[in-house]
Amino acid sequence: MADAKVIPFGEEPRSRRKGQRQGRTHRAAQGPLKPVPQQRDEERDQRAETLAAAAAPPPLPPHDPPGGGALAGGWERRLAHGLSFLRRRVTGEYEVDDFGYDEDLTDQVLMSLLRPMYEKYFRVEVKGIENIPDSGGALVVANHSGVLPLDGLMLQVAVHDHHPADRHLRLLAADLVFVLPVINELARKLGHTLACAEDAQLLLERGEVVGVMPEGFKGIGKPFSERYKLQRFGRGGFVSTALRAGAPIVPCSIVGAEEIYPMIGNAKTLARLLGFPYFPLTPTFPWLGPLGGVPLPTKWTIQFGEPIPTDSYPPEAADDPMLMFNLTDQVRETIQHTLYKLLVQRRSVFF
Repeated sequence: MADAKVIPFGEEPRSRRKGQRQGRTHRAAQGPLKPVPQQRDEERDQRAETLAAAAAPPPLPPHDPPGGGALAGGWERRLAHGLSFLRRRVTGEYEVDDFGYDEDLTDQVLMSLLRPMYEKYFRVEVKGIENIPDSGGALVVANHSGVLPLDGLMLQVAVHDHHPADRHLRLLAADLVFVLPVINELARKLGHTLACAEDAQLLLERGEVVGVMPEGFKGIGKPFSERYKLQRFGRGGFVSTALRAGAPIVPCSIVGAEEIYPMIGNAKTLARLLGFPYFPLTPTFPWLGPLGGVPLPTKWTIQFGEPIPTDSYPPEAADDPMLMFNLTDQVRETIQHTLYKLLVQRRSVFF
């Protein structure tokens, strides 16, 4: 019986294998076998690699994930943005201005946390966003309501997400915001600053869009029976600030925030003990405990009115009390009239 012989695959072309049938006698006549040179081993390895590469499936093109769907591509982009954000936070490649505003953190994290409430819960509809100028300083003046200042946060998301020039709103907040732990840091990161004329004027002169709610605690803490009735706009300090900076005033009306916490009472004694301007009593709070803190899912509308220019006034106009009174009254009446118009157009509080 002949000895078995191992034939390595791909060692020689098929045309040369036919000559191997000459048998062992022919090989013996040729003398002992010579060792195969190292060069042939290298050539064999190279041919094997070439065949393996030819048999392998072609690689997927970049940005074309398995499945090829737009959803997968969207998740890839989000993942890439998230990793890039983490790299910047670790390496310190981000900026925080002298007010504490962290634009990178706001864009990547804080707005993403507020957006589900804005889009899905309150279903905010925005009108007249183009009335905010594409560049330069501007003062957005809005009504204030809702027991908790969620209207300010939703206003900030509206400007951030809908303005064609990707402008950011810098809100002026009460001093109470900046003495609360955690809330203080988050407010600074979001770009909020103390509601004082010096900070507001500095931001306007830098070309920022500044938001102010002149009603203050009188508006946000008013009873439900006085909903959508504007309170006094203070002494008109926001008008003086806009005049000094030469920035236009953009009236803004917000419908839907009044009903999220219907305030039917105010525990004033408890509010004084806690150091709060008011302690709200609603149909659900504090009777339902933490569940009573969940706002009602009302339908919101935010409308920005036509800007009121101030750059045509002389510098001394900022000290004219009659001019400040007239401009303050004009802004207040514009917001009130727009509120009434939006309420007439509204089909339901919740839809």
